[in-house]
Amino acid sequence: MTGNRTFTMIKPDAVENGHIGAILEKITAAGFKIVAMKYTQLSRRDAETFYAIHKERPFFGELVEFMTRGPIVAAILEKDNAVEDFRALIGATNPEQAAEGTIRKLYATSVAENAVHGADSDENAAIEGAFHFSGREIF
Repeated sequence: MTGNRTFTMIKPDAVENGHIGAILEKITAAGFKIVAMKYTQLSRRDAETFYAIHKERPFFGELVEFMTRGPIVAAILEKDNAVEDFRALIGATNPEQAAEGTIRKLYATSVAENAVHGADSDENAAIEGAFHFSGREIF
């Protein structure tokens, strides 16, 4: 997954608020091809493992609770310059600082409940995609 693939999750807040379709529409309208996707729910262990990089941060417990409270949509997206282009599409973590028209500006409610995750590097996109999908689930 180098260069032309990235990983995303539509987070529990956006799922709860009925934004799956609208977010997927923005993603595909921006030229991304969905090469893997699933509707699932993270276990506590899954969330702790996925976010292990934040384990020592004060918000780790709250993050794990949030990410396990309901279902998510996990997806691998394909497009040239995927990671950078997707980060631009989702906008700043704080929806108040996100650019107009970005996913977080439109659908996030706070820094903690920011609607969508996007991998921050090609390397992390590959790691995160492999965490959620086996090779036979990626097309």
